Amino acid sequence: MFDLYINFKSKKMPLANINGNEINYKDTGGDKPAIIFSHGFFMNLSSFDPQLEILKDKYRCISWDERGFGGSVAKENFTYWDSAQDSISLLEYLNINNAVFAGVSKGGFISLRAYLTNPNVVKGIILIGSDSGTFDNDQQVEFANLTDHWCSTNPLGEAGEAVGEVYFGDDPQKKSWIELWEKSDRSNIKYPARALLLRDNITHKLKDIKCPFLIIHGEKDSAITIDKAEALSKRVPNLYKFLRIKDGPHGPNMTHAQETNNAIIDFMENI
Repeated sequence: MFDLYINFKSKKMPLANINGNEINYKDTGGDKPAIIFSHGFFMNLSSFDPQLEILKDKYRCISWDERGFGGSVAKENFTYWDSAQDSISLLEYLNINNAVFAGVSKGGFISLRAYLTNPNVVKGIILIGSDSGTFDNDQQVEFANLTDHWCSTNPLGEAGEAVGEVYFGDDPQKKSWIELWEKSDRSNIKYPARALLLRDNITHKLKDIKCPFLIIHGEKDSAITIDKAEALSKRVPNLYKFLRIKDGPHGPNMTHAQETNNAIIDFMENI
C-alpha cells in the first residue's frame, strides 16, 4: 500500500510558490519526456503513486496537490482557469518546456483548460474519468450538500463511504482513503468546492484542442458516466484511443493501475 499519510503532509514534500500560492508537488526528475498529473476532487497527489512508481524510469512525472488539497492551501476563491495556470506555472518553475497533461475527474477539467490557456505547453492530454461539461441542477444541490458536510467537524460517516465507493468501488484501497479523509483538515475544500460548482462548460471549445487525446474511463463510473466519455471522445479532433475499463470506477488509475499505465506508455510512445 502506498504511504498516503506521508504524501499528504506538506512538510514531507517540496513547496513551490506559484501564483501567490504554495503548491505541494512531487517530481521524479531527469531529462525525459514529462507528464504532469492532476488529481480528482477529495484526492491528493499520492493518488498517482501507482503511475509514478511504474512510469518514473521512462518519463519525468510530476504530481501536485491542487489548491485546497493535500499540502496546498486555498486562500481565496479561484477557478479552474486559475488551476490550469498553476499547472503551467509549476512546469515553468521546474524548467520544463512542455508535457503531457494527465488528469482524473477535475484534474481533466484543469488539463483541458491548460491547453486552451497555452497550447504550446501541452503535448497531449490524458483524461481519466473526466468530462468537459458542468453539473445539472440536481447534481449541484447534491454536491453542495456533500461538501457542506465534508467541511464540518462531524465524522464523515456515510459521506466518506459514498465518495470511497465512487472512486474505488469494492477495491480495498478505499479503506485507507476514508481513514485519511477522516483525519485531515477537511475545511480546506471550501474554495475548491466553489470552483467545481461554478465551473464553465467548455464543450464547445473541444474543437480547438488539437493535441492528441487518450481517454480512459471506467464502465462503472457513477460520477461521470461512460456515455459522457463516449460523447467527448467523438468531439475531440485528435483522439488517439478511447479505453473503456471493464468494472472500472471513477478512479481507475488506482483500481486498474496496470491497464492505465500500459495505456499511458502506449500513448507516450506513439504521439
